[in-house]
Amino acid sequence: MICFLYTLLLFHHLYAKAENTHCKIMGDHKYPLLSNDGDITIGAIFPLHTKETLPSFEFTQKPQPLSCSSVSSRDFQLAQTMIFAIEEINRNESFLPNVSIGYRIYDTCGSRLSSVSAIMALMNDQDFAAGNRCNGQSPIHAIIGETESATTIILSRTTGPFKIPVISHSASCECLSNRKDYPSFFRTIASDYHQGRALALLVKHLGWTWVGAVNSDNDYGNNGMATFLKTAQEEGICVEYSVKFYRTEPEKLLKVVKTMKQGTAKVIVAFLALFETGLLIEQLSIQNITGLQMIGVVGWSASKNLITPNTFHVMGGSLGLALRKLHIEGFSDYVNKSFWKTAFPCSQRDGNSSQAELNCSRYQDLFVLKNYNEDVSEQRFSSNVYKAVYAVAHALHSLLKCKEQEVCEKAQTIQPQQVVEALKKVNFTDKFGDKVWFDTTGATVAQYEVVNWQKDSDLSFQFKAVGYYDASLPPDQRFFINTENIIWAGGQQEKPRSVCSESCPPGTRKAVQKGRPVCCYDCIACADGEISNETDSNNCQQCPGEYWSNTRKIQCVLKAVEFLSFTEVMGIVLVFFSLFGVGISVLVAILFYSKKDTPIVKANNSELSFLLLFSLILCFLCSLTFIGRPTEWSCMLRHTAFGFTFVLCLSCILGKTIVVLMAFKATLPGSNVMKWFGPAQQRLSVFAFTLIQVLICVLWLTISPPFPYKNMKYYTEKIILECSLGSTVGFWAVLGYIGFLALLCLILAFLARSLPDNFNEAKFITFSMLIFSAVWITFIPAYVSSPGKFTVAVEIFAILASSFGLLLCIFAPKCYIILFKPEQNTKQHLMGKIQTKSY
Repeated sequence: MICFLYTLLLFHHLYAKAENTHCKIMGDHKYPLLSNDGDITIGAIFPLHTKETLPSFEFTQKPQPLSCSSVSSRDFQLAQTMIFAIEEINRNESFLPNVSIGYRIYDTCGSRLSSVSAIMALMNDQDFAAGNRCNGQSPIHAIIGETESATTIILSRTTGPFKIPVISHSASCECLSNRKDYPSFFRTIASDYHQGRALALLVKHLGWTWVGAVNSDNDYGNNGMATFLKTAQEEGICVEYSVKFYRTEPEKLLKVVKTMKQGTAKVIVAFLALFETGLLIEQLSIQNITGLQMIGVVGWSASKNLITPNTFHVMGGSLGLALRKLHIEGFSDYVNKSFWKTAFPCSQRDGNSSQAELNCSRYQDLFVLKNYNEDVSEQRFSSNVYKAVYAVAHALHSLLKCKEQEVCEKAQTIQPQQVVEALKKVNFTDKFGDKVWFDTTGATVAQYEVVNWQKDSDLSFQFKAVGYYDASLPPDQRFFINTENIIWAGGQQEKPRSVCSESCPPGTRKAVQKGRPVCCYDCIACADGEISNETDSNNCQQCPGEYWSNTRKIQCVLKAVEFLSFTEVMGIVLVFFSLFGVGISVLVAILFYSKKDTPIVKANNSELSFLLLFSLILCFLCSLTFIGRPTEWSCMLRHTAFGFTFVLCLSCILGKTIVVLMAFKATLPGSNVMKWFGPAQQRLSVFAFTLIQVLICVLWLTISPPFPYKNMKYYTEKIILECSLGSTVGFWAVLGYIGFLALLCLILAFLARSLPDNFNEAKFITFSMLIFSAVWITFIPAYVSSPGKFTVAVEIFAILASSFGLLLCIFAPKCYIILFKPEQNTKQHLMGKIQTKSY
């Protein structure tokens, strides 16, 4: 119990001591560079100087203050813009009446160390409430800044837990769109998500597929470049290399410059902050690296600090995105006159003034800007600062329930959290005609100009607008660029080429090189039967079945149709031999007709001889049906005529062979066999044998007749126009029946070859059948294996060869006797009554 009481007394003592604790600032207070008191205070952080010199840290004495140098005219003008906007609002009797806005502007010297110091100074007031107690109130209601994304992240993370709104005019890193991490962050510039995509669209629109990439090694550069690389991949743009460096890494910078020098890409996308861009340009100038087409971002593309006669030979012709130029009415006069009289401390210094109140030595280097005559409209970020001030003022106007020509509820205490919520609802039209509002990420709509670094005729430098990107427009209207007004790298009028591989012409396709980006490829000619009719085709298209690629492989043309025609050499030769065979057959028929009463013509039935000659004429003529363009009728005719004529021919030969055998049987004593095979029976046998073939052909034509067929399988580059058999069974049935008759003739003739006659026709029939069989046995494999029109030629050759074989073997000996040995053309000689040499 006693211990418990002692514990209570101890806590009471500590609480009482805490209540009596005096509020004091530890260390030296950091004073704002520019400030003015007001009912409402807006803080600001700008890198008014760009270089910071660290003191020596010997730990034996108190460190000296950091030393800042190298004034940034751009950021100093941003501070002037903020003061101008605040004074303009304070003069407006209808906007925030009876409420004055004050400001505190701190210099970060372009250093993260000084940025943290400035942030802490903004958040901690040097004035305390009565009773030596901290009042717990933030001395400011909103902060405008920072210029760079990296330091803005530090600022937003530091102020975030205290719900102090931060409105940046140029921090465009996509990472700041995360409302979970940065719930009280706003900006009057668009996120780099849009800038990264716009850069990729710019590169694609200009036809470049092979680029190098360099970025600042911080959140701004890394996130922006990641967006560009992702979009570039989607748009088919290849990146040869992606390198980065930070301003404090000179060795990395040298490696970056070496990579750019050795690379083959002529277009470089530089997602750099202004400071890193200056360092890169300096190194490019030192090493005299020219001819690179630089593509820049908002951070540096329209910065006059970078464009000088020494750097223009390296950066001339650069393209980049920039904020729109918006003229702030009255600002130019204010900068040149009123600012230095009213807002700038120590502008009218009196030599007797007290140095205790203000150490004017801090402002010595700023006086060089007093007579600075740079075109203030060229400072494109000024309008963003102007809009940021007015956005805060509109939020305050709403919170204080101000009404036009009436006073505001000035006594109301405004918490920073309230300002955050009011900023989310801000929606007004500024003096430039733009709608000012913040989306769910705290950013505004992306609107960029595309600017080109050019030199005028008077040798002055300018950023000429050659296009735009506006995310508020429909997707197909967001981007526009006029290439006619562009001066390219090195002052060239012709757009530089930046490709890993030259374009593949029509008739070829791209083949990606192994292990390299897709933009590096070889051009491979399309295969036969394939075409590509456009440049840089990824694949060749297969021509339809009846088409084939032309010699250049850019167009599908109808395939050449091949068939055995009358006009080609082979067709002419075959026609000649066919007609020659017809002519010989006709001559033999004429000769036989003129000698029809002679014994050698009468022997073996002259009627069969004339019918055989007629059938041979038909055989020679039927070969002509195989020549020429196949049609439905010609296909049916050629096979049926072939089958019919050859069966007729073989039927006649078979009849003659039987007559020879029957005649020998008839000479035997007591034989009466010839009465069963007289002329009438011979005609009937020929008719019967031929009728069977006719029936086979009729069935073939009825069930599945031959038809014209475009054979595209044997040759890929041409069409073989041929006659399809229709029913192969029908074809082989016709051919088989012919073979059967030929075999039967051969057997019977072979049996009758040695009969005792001086002129034994069976011998010649045997020879003719041997030739006939040899021709057609050879025909079968040749027919199957011959390609295209040669198949038809083989069939015609077989018809002609077998026809000539029959004609010569059967009729040539008789013609020889008739013409040259008429003494042997007697009945006695043929019957063997006269002893002569047999044939």
